[in-house]
Amino acid sequence: MASQPSTQPQFEIQKVYLKDVSFEAPNSPQMFTQAWRPGTKVQLSTALIRLNEDIHEVALSITVTATVGEKTAYLVEVTQAGIFSIKGFADAQMNQLLGAYCPSILFPFAREAIAELIAKGGFPQLLLAPINFDAVYAQQQRSEQAADSGAKH
Repeated sequence: MASQPSTQPQFEIQKVYLKDVSFEAPNSPQMFTQAWRPGTKVQLSTALIRLNEDIHEVALSITVTATVGEKTAYLVEVTQAGIFSIKGFADAQMNQLLGAYCPSILFPFAREAIAELIAKGGFPQLLLAPINFDAVYAQQQRSEQAADSGAKH
């Protein structure tokens, strides 16, 4: 009897890597002489590239801007990427994996890179709070559905 090929869904991390990084401290060294009470703004986005039927690149981009008064103390941009092999999942599950699960895998790597860059720039270390990528993905889905229904009217 010939063995049947596996029809079980498969998920595999093939590679995690730093795709792009930038650190700017446009107002140093003056920033080091001021009281450190920064306002911090964090932006994130994801990008997906299908490399072939089962292989996908997911890139998580995070930008952190710290300001003191009207001046930028630092600006950090990190794009952490991963290559994932994903087979045998329904479309909705595949979208959830690519839109939420993969970014949640990449986030700790990006957070570490950001913390190191800020510390190497001479500023107090910043540890980004955890992000619920399932909630972010769900919000994006709701926004897209609202935009789609608004476009149909």
